[in-house]
This record gives sequence, C-alpha cells and structure tokens, in this order.
Amino acid sequence: MSTLTRSYLRNKLLWIGADFAVADPNVRRALPAIEIQAERSFSAAVPLFRDPAVGLVVLSLDSLDCSAEQALEGTLRHAGHLPFLIHHRDGTIGDVIRHTRCGAFHTFIGDIDPPAFADAVADALRKTQPRAARDESAPWRHFLIGQSRPMLQVCEVIQLIASKRCTILISGETGTGKEVIAKAIHAAGNRSAQPLVAVNCTALPANLVETELFGHAKGAFTGAVNSRIGRFEQANRGSIFLDEIGDLPLDAQAKLLRVLQEHEFQRVGSSETVRVDVRVIAASNVDLEQAIRERRFREDLYYRLNVVPIHLPPLRERRDDIPHLLHFFLEKIRAAEHAQPKQISDEAIEYLQQRDWPGNIRQLEHAVHMAFALSGERNILTPQDFVTPRRSSAEQPARTPAPSLEMSTEGLDFEEAVSSFELSLLNQALTITQGNKARAAELLKIKRTTLLAKIKALDDRTSKTIPDFIHEACA
Repeated sequence: MSTLTRSYLRNKLLWIGADFAVADPNVRRALPAIEIQAERSFSAAVPLFRDPAVGLVVLSLDSLDCSAEQALEGTLRHAGHLPFLIHHRDGTIGDVIRHTRCGAFHTFIGDIDPPAFADAVADALRKTQPRAARDESAPWRHFLIGQSRPMLQVCEVIQLIASKRCTILISGETGTGKEVIAKAIHAAGNRSAQPLVAVNCTALPANLVETELFGHAKGAFTGAVNSRIGRFEQANRGSIFLDEIGDLPLDAQAKLLRVLQEHEFQRVGSSETVRVDVRVIAASNVDLEQAIRERRFREDLYYRLNVVPIHLPPLRERRDDIPHLLHFFLEKIRAAEHAQPKQISDEAIEYLQQRDWPGNIRQLEHAVHMAFALSGERNILTPQDFVTPRRSSAEQPARTPAPSLEMSTEGLDFEEAVSSFELSLLNQALTITQGNKARAAELLKIKRTTLLAKIKALDDRTSKTIPDFIHEACA
C-alpha cells in the first residue's frame, strides 16, 4: 500500500453523504496523513469547498440527501478545482463509466477496501495537482490568478510549451484574459529577456497592415521618407502576440503564412529578404473555423497557428476563481489609488459568484473598481456595492418583441424611422462587444463589410448624429 507523502499532509478529505466507511477504523488508519471531515448533507458541504485545506472530495451517492445527478452537477459547479472520488455501493459498470465521463477520478462499488482507497486518494492528489500549481513562486505564475481546474490545466500547458518555439493559438470570449496568457507564456520561456511585441490586428488600418507588421523601405509610398522596421523585426529573438488574428485582411494573412513557414519576409517596397527568429502567439475571440467556412480566414494559416491550442473558458465556467480575482483587483486598485485596504464580505463573494459576467474578467474588474470608488470610507464591500451584470443569454426572454410605431394620420418619415431603428441596433451590438466590429457583425448576423456599409449609409442619410465610438470601432 502506498503512503501519502509530506506534500499532502495539509490536505483535508471532505466526505459528503458519509456512511459507515468514515467511522471504519481501517479506513482512518489507511489515511494517517489526511484529516477527514464528514458531512451528511450536500448543501451543508458546499461552503466547505472554499476551505483551502480541502484537497479532495468523496461522494457517497447512496447516502446523499439529493440525487446522484444533482450531486455531480453541484460538485463540478462549486468544486471544479478539486479532484473527487465516488462511492456507489449499488452501482454498476455503466455507472462507473458515466461517473468517469463526468470527471470522477475513481469510483468504488460495494464495500470500500481501505488499502485500495488510500492508493486512490494518494494518486488523485498527485496527478490532479499540476506542477504549475505547486510552483506558485515562478514569476510567470503571478500573471495568472485562480486555482480552478481549467486555470490549473492552462498553467500546466504553459509550463510544458513555454520553452518551445511552436506557435500557439489562444481562443476565448472577449475579456477572458488572452493577452495575460500570452505574457505568461513569454515570461515562462527562454525568450523572457527579449521583447514581447503585442499587435491588435483589429486596430490596424487595412492599408497599413503590411507596413506595421513587416516595415517598409524609404520611398515605398508617398510619405515614406525613411525606412522603418515592422513589428516582426522588433520582436526578433523574442515573441509577437497577434491579438484578434481573425480580423487580419486576407492578403496580409498570405504574407503571415510565409513568415511562419520560412521565417523570412520582405519589407514593403524592398527586395531585401529579412530573416527573423520569432515565436508567434495568436489569439481570437471569434470562431476561426467558421471564418474559414465563410472564406474570411485562410485554412492553411489556421493550421499553422493552431499547433498548440489553448482555450480560455468564460468566467461563468470557472466561478471558483472569482474570490481570488476579487482580492487581486482590490489590492491592485488600493495600490493604484494609495488608499486604505478594503475587504469584501462573504455574502458579496457568493453574490458575485452567482452572476454570469458576459464581459468576463474585464467586466468583473470594472465592477470591483466601481464598488471600491462608490463605497466611500467603508472598508467592507457588500453585495449592494456592486452593479448586477446583464443577464445571461439563458435568462433572457426567448424572443425580443420588435418595437412598434404608432402611425398618425399625418404619416411619418419612413427612411428616418428605419434609420433610427438600425442605428439603435448597431449601437447596442457595438456596446455589448465593446467596439469589436467582427463580433458585433456576428451578433447582428451580418457580414462585417455589411456593418461598415450600414454605418456609412446611416451617416450619409440620417439626421441623427452617429456616436463617436461607433465611428472609432468601425474606422
């Protein structure tokens, strides 16, 4: 029988629906280094998931005060960062398969064998704690806040590939922290002493993309009075982060593909070949496979970029990270404002964990900043200090009724009414996506070029003023 090593001495086993096995002295003797805390009720055990001493959960499905499905769903929702074992006395092989697919590390059927149980506990603790989670002192690890299972898996991938030259494609919704992941990858690798050059592909003017990325020679075009190196040369021997790669024009995608294949390019207006040693990290918040089907993104470039994919789940899928993020943001804001420290109540943490945060981490940070400012001299933040985020799509009505207009006997200006309605929709879409035109077009189920054309058409024909931020987003 294997024994638990000293690295696990501080871990506590939370046994939910505990039956006679907890009282069995043979089970306790098999786990000399583990403290066992038993809870009969699943609802009573939920607050204990946040206990930092808890390292493992055991579910006795036959003794719970809820159904097996409810217990599994609740464990994944509230304790996704913890490994869990299942004891199912009357279970079948089919149950074992189903539990494994749900994420259970091991399932015991019938009576528990103490030595086998101790082996499973030790194995679960060893294999489900990534090396990155155990090495919190690594400088790059400070970029990443959270201990949820998805975040620890991302940390493990970063540690494995950080010193490799392979390209990485980071996917995830807006606000999930893709640039932070890119910084962590660069800091963890052997290029950390060299520059990390970040490029927002959405912000690059279409007629200057190649110049920005690859530079230009003197006299290459009107106004090119001097030669200029591009972002790839600036990142030589380091890393380049191409954010929102899906917004890159097709002709620039072709040149980027050559850089990835040959590690060389030519400046605009020059025949000289420039070789670079650059590690490419790309990111996108849109479905690039869908963009390929719509012929907005090159398939060969996608496969060149997607050597190591990293997906960042939205904040609503890793709610266990919210307490860590809240304390991090509070300290960050306090330091920036040179203010007195503030804390957040348990009620506020629980309240915020129940929100869906469609804007993800960025939206959470803004909410904390607002609460910090509006709480005045109080040093404890409560649920009332936070503005409730927009409801999730699941909570939204199934269909939004179309606005109606009352037709008077004098009639109305049809073009003006239609323009006002279109302007309202564009305003809402760009507000939700924080100015991202590609995502706004997806929300409206139109092409990005159609969105830009509507902006121009509205500007030409409507008597209303187009908001400046729409112009900026669509420039």
